[in-house]
Amino acid sequence: MARRRKNGAGEHSNNERWLVSYADFITLLFAFFVVMYAISSVNEGKYQVLSTSISHAFSVPQASAVPSVISFEPIPSRSLKPLGDPESGKEETRRKQREKMQKVAQDLSDVLEPLLRAGKVKVTETPKGVSIEISDSVLFSPGQAILGQAAVVAMRDVADVLANADYPITIEGHTDNQPIKTTQFPSNWELSAVRATTVLRLFIDTGVSAGRLTAIGYGDQRPVETNDYPEGRARNRRVNILVDASNNSADSQVKPNQ
Repeated sequence: MARRRKNGAGEHSNNERWLVSYADFITLLFAFFVVMYAISSVNEGKYQVLSTSISHAFSVPQASAVPSVISFEPIPSRSLKPLGDPESGKEETRRKQREKMQKVAQDLSDVLEPLLRAGKVKVTETPKGVSIEISDSVLFSPGQAILGQAAVVAMRDVADVLANADYPITIEGHTDNQPIKTTQFPSNWELSAVRATTVLRLFIDTGVSAGRLTAIGYGDQRPVETNDYPEGRARNRRVNILVDASNNSADSQVKPNQ
């Protein structure tokens, strides 16, 4: 009788073993849903930290949480202007400069035409502008720095042409190598400087701006011919008027007379 009770108790215990498996299944199912929930949820704090770290690592500005809209507005067609060629602009400026200087040279040749025919004056276009070479016999008596009446008329005509331009003007006095020693002119330096200054003063009186004028005396230091012959010495006794187109400035200051 006792053995049968033991068998009956063992059968009753075996019938409840399924509860263990069921509990294990429920536990696994719960764990599954916890994992799924964890995957589907985003931690905003951790997301911001991760986003900032990535942005700093790749030097990319942090994206705003709210997407931005970039709009593009068409540029008005009138603002699209073709860019000019700097070189073509410079060439055009140089061309106009040459034309202006050619006109100055032509006007000077016209007013000095009788002296040009006589070989007493030369008008030359140079890379810097216009050069006027005038023999001293046209302007001054030997050893003197006073303009004759005919010279005054000719220089006033030249000044009238130059007064309408804005170019700096340099007036150079030159002599031959024959020494001079007078009370007024102790040497050729003084003679050449005073002759250049005499022409300068006449230009100012005629209307040329004093700020554009420079007078220089070179004495016999810049001959254009040999001084061994009378003809060469006559050529060296001259006054040069240089119109400098490379420095077009009406505000140039007068340099000290030399």
